[in-house]
Amino acid sequence: MTGSALPDWRDSLPWPGAGTHKHARGRLGVVSGKATQTGAARLAARAGLRIGAGLVRILCPPDAAAVIAPAIEAVMLTPFGSPEALVEACEGMDAVVIGPAAGVTELTQANVRALATTGAALVVDADGLTAFEAWPEGLFEALDRDDVLTPHEGEFRRLFPGLLESGREAAAADAARRAGAVVVLKGPETVIAAPDGRLAVNGNGTPWLATAGSGDVLAGMIGGLVAQRMDSFDAARAAAWMHAEAARGFGPGLIAEDLPERLPGVLAALHEQGS
Repeated sequence: MTGSALPDWRDSLPWPGAGTHKHARGRLGVVSGKATQTGAARLAARAGLRIGAGLVRILCPPDAAAVIAPAIEAVMLTPFGSPEALVEACEGMDAVVIGPAAGVTELTQANVRALATTGAALVVDADGLTAFEAWPEGLFEALDRDDVLTPHEGEFRRLFPGLLESGREAAAADAARRAGAVVVLKGPETVIAAPDGRLAVNGNGTPWLATAGSGDVLAGMIGGLVAQRMDSFDAARAAAWMHAEAARGFGPGLIAEDLPERLPGVLAALHEQGS
């Protein structure tokens, strides 16, 4: 494990107790794209399950169900045909990830805004962000302080034009205040900012994460921790660190599918060092 000091969020990690059951460990939903774009949601869902969410369910358009069903095991599956049906499918969910390969469409906008009425904490990533490029206020007004936005710099510029001119840390802090949600500005040194002014920079980044799908895994990890009722800012910090630690432990040849399988080792080391 990188470094000898325990991360200061370690004591907030949601370790299960002797009497814990799956529903007590949190319920995570992950919204999939259409039939030809289901891999991103499957990556996010597996990451959420690996990081400890007790129940993970992929929510998909009806045409995608036949593609996803043979590719999942412990992850559950529910098709939905409208934003209203998506809200119904999310009943009881603690957190929902939306955006990975969701499509840059008005329907994605409608799905994000519908999910905001459910009471579940949202992790909005990728297409869920870009869909609001021309209407960022439509996203921000739907969010609350427990929600998390996970843009890379390109997506950040679309939602918050001009902010990066002030530097990454100042930009993330300003963006979190504007959005009223946690912002995870991804990069070699990922910046995590909360709307209440808390700010952190993840210092263990690694270039092995420069591979397709790694951001989908991070979104699922954050969602899995938030579903377990970890504070969203701490969940984002913890997930960013563990995401990089998993990649560093694998090294050359890493692909996104490898990351969830490295998480048990990272979690075990954290648990052992903290006990």
